[in-house]
Amino acid sequence: MPSQRVFALPRQQSLLLPAVINPFVQDTQLSKATIIKCFLQGIILVPLRAILITLVLMVSWPVAVIITFKHPLKGAVAPMTGWRRVMCLSVMAALGRAYYFCMGFRVVVKGKQVGSSEAPILAVAPHSTFFDGIVCIMAGLPSTVSRVENLATPIFGRLVRCLQPVLVSRKDPDSRKNTIQEIVGRAKSGGRWPQVLIFPEGTCTNRSCLITFKQGAFIPGVPVQPVIMRYPNKIDTVTWTWQGFSSRTLLLLTLSQLYTTVEIEFLPPYIPTEEEKKSPALLASKVRDIMAKALGVPVTDHTYEDCRLMISAGELTLPMEAGLVEFTKISRKLNIKWDNVRKELDDFAAMASSCKGGRINIKEFASFLKLPVSPALEELFALFDRNGDGTIDFREYVIGVTILCRPANTEEVLRMAFQLFDTDEDDKITREEFTALLRSALGVSDLNMAKLFKEIDADGSGFISFSEFQAFAMTHPEYAKLFTTYLELQRYQAIQEVTPGELHLSGSGENQEDSTSDKKED
Repeated sequence: MPSQRVFALPRQQSLLLPAVINPFVQDTQLSKATIIKCFLQGIILVPLRAILITLVLMVSWPVAVIITFKHPLKGAVAPMTGWRRVMCLSVMAALGRAYYFCMGFRVVVKGKQVGSSEAPILAVAPHSTFFDGIVCIMAGLPSTVSRVENLATPIFGRLVRCLQPVLVSRKDPDSRKNTIQEIVGRAKSGGRWPQVLIFPEGTCTNRSCLITFKQGAFIPGVPVQPVIMRYPNKIDTVTWTWQGFSSRTLLLLTLSQLYTTVEIEFLPPYIPTEEEKKSPALLASKVRDIMAKALGVPVTDHTYEDCRLMISAGELTLPMEAGLVEFTKISRKLNIKWDNVRKELDDFAAMASSCKGGRINIKEFASFLKLPVSPALEELFALFDRNGDGTIDFREYVIGVTILCRPANTEEVLRMAFQLFDTDEDDKITREEFTALLRSALGVSDLNMAKLFKEIDADGSGFISFSEFQAFAMTHPEYAKLFTTYLELQRYQAIQEVTPGELHLSGSGENQEDSTSDKKED
């Protein structure tokens, strides 16, 4: 029995997508009995609570105006002191509790909150709803990070000003740098500023796991107090994610409940080590692990970028889950940027347009490349198919293009592939030369070959120059890899004919390159 060709280095299991529930989907199913119950309760509770909430806001707004009167938010900003701070801690905090009480919230606080001198940063997770602002009330109105646009919101904009937020502006290109500097300055003020409360996940999830924490809260390298939130209710009427109930529906459902329980637990402050002070990513990961353990949920490398990819996948008529690639992990391991991944999603959608499951098989892969199924194409497909299930999902495609195909597109490799076609060595590939190789190597019909040749021959000259071949390969990296795979198979078969049954590891340069590229550090 002939031996099977295997890779010089094994594929890395850590790049496989873990079996984690989509954290950006709210899938609460309401029975008819529940809907009827909410409707009957809502007839009484919603109007009553709306009136009470309005009364609280009517009192809160003038109080907020008094507190923030002639107190700047930009420039040489100093923390509130004296009567302003007293009014915030007493009157505004009391009105905030009344506001959530009127909405039917029952708050259970566990643990002990420490002061700003002991833990300048409060890291709150999981962030799952617009109701999470209640933690700010229960924590004594610490500063938050807020968009500048929020200050223009009627009534609520003035209430936000009482918190002296760290402002973020989408229009300012230096906003991120300035925000980080402001957080660092407040965190290292020695208790002069109130604590800074941050939701490090950066977007809402369904609380099934903790996604990657953004590093902003951990750049100062100061002690952090983790704060975890739970909503232990029979019916979930609060979770607000990218796919699920609208904010208006959730608000009506919540106001229709007799009460909604929220648990806020202050965990012991975490004091970073010297190594963690120098590495915000390491500190963020450590704090996340502590919070996940307390919550009893897993952690994932999904991020806000996965949300964007998920929405983009939906717009491309792919299943939204197709965009969940754990962007943080693959971008860190493979050094790829957001724009590149978004472009690859478009290419993948072009292949997957005919399938409904967001995965492509070898026939669809071959159709996209305008080639028939052949041994070389099967070999290339197997490199993409990392879990060996006979299909490629978007994550596998991104990884395959990045670590398998891109390295093959060096000028040296492309020159070798070009010479493979250029049999008369005149530095151009005619249609006949192109046809002859593809027919013998891959079994391509004249019709399919004509389409592919025309696509590569950008200037319509009737022959392919090296610059055209190189330009096409750079934008279609699968082809360059396909030709090098074909060459490798040819070498392997030649060696097998000389020494049958003795070769167990492929030693070709191309395969070594692929395998080494695939062996990334954990």
